[in-house]
Amino acid sequence: MAIDHHTTEPPYEQVRRQIAAKVADGTLGPGARIPTVRALAETLGLAVNTVAKAYRTLEAEGVVETLGRRGTFVRPRTLDRDAAAAADAAADTYVAELRRLGLARSEALRMVEDRWP
Repeated sequence: MAIDHHTTEPPYEQVRRQIAAKVADGTLGPGARIPTVRALAETLGLAVNTVAKAYRTLEAEGVVETLGRRGTFVRPRTLDRDAAAAADAAADTYVAELRRLGLARSEALRMVEDRWP
């Protein structure tokens, strides 16, 4: 992340926008921990309150959630009805095919986990 001090866009908005973009493109996936407010402020040369404002905005938008001292994490995305139905159908097909091939549940799960970025 980088802050452009020569733009009219406020620094907190630049932080918010860049984190939201990384979540949207999958660079930061669900459950990913983002840096602490203090750490990111120090890295970017910003005031702690500036980064805190960006995090509060991201939390209000449902992009991240703060879990007390455990940190701030990317929230899992909520699927709409059509996407949930498509995911269910894909899972059913996957399970049926792997059962047909004789794979155990543990092996099927390992295969998914190995391929998940």
